[in-house]
Amino acid sequence: MRTSTFSLTSLPLFLLFFFFFFTLKAITAKNLIPETCKKCAQDDPNLSYKFCVTSLQAAPKSSSADVRQLGKISMNLIRHNITSTRQHIKHLLKNTKLDKFLRAYLEVCLELYSDAIPDIKQALRSYKAKQYRDANVRVTAVYDAPVTCEDGFHEREGLVSPLTKRNNDAVQLSAVALSIIDMLGSLGFKLI
Repeated sequence: MRTSTFSLTSLPLFLLFFFFFFTLKAITAKNLIPETCKKCAQDDPNLSYKFCVTSLQAAPKSSSADVRQLGKISMNLIRHNITSTRQHIKHLLKNTKLDKFLRAYLEVCLELYSDAIPDIKQALRSYKAKQYRDANVRVTAVYDAPVTCEDGFHEREGLVSPLTKRNNDAVQLSAVALSIIDMLGSLGFKLI
């Protein structure tokens, strides 16, 4: 009589392994965002660990994401920030009583943010195609837009930027994405 290698006595062992594997996977996914953000903040001293964790955890599907998916999520967060900030600048420019210097700097920022939109869209396409070098170049261009925008307001004494928080958020989100792209490169993914 032939005996099966999988008998009823093996079933509890199989179930234990199955439960352990999926529990471990859930714990790993839960810890991935803090661990990823810890690495990102270590690699970039200007990046806030708390901002990184809060931003990524707020995104739908991030709790079950792997590192590659977190990169995509971070770029989608940048896209949302850039688009929203551009709309906010347009709204500010509707004010006919704006100081002429403030208006001039806002117009420069509008142009910078407008140029950043196709860059982040191309960065996402490149990232999805695993063309990490191009994604890195495009996200770096996006990173420069809020920095240049904010710097413009500091050129004139007494002028206060109405975009400081939005600019800082765009910089932080870009830094997260760049760190994740670099992580993928160091994990053996090709930076083609």
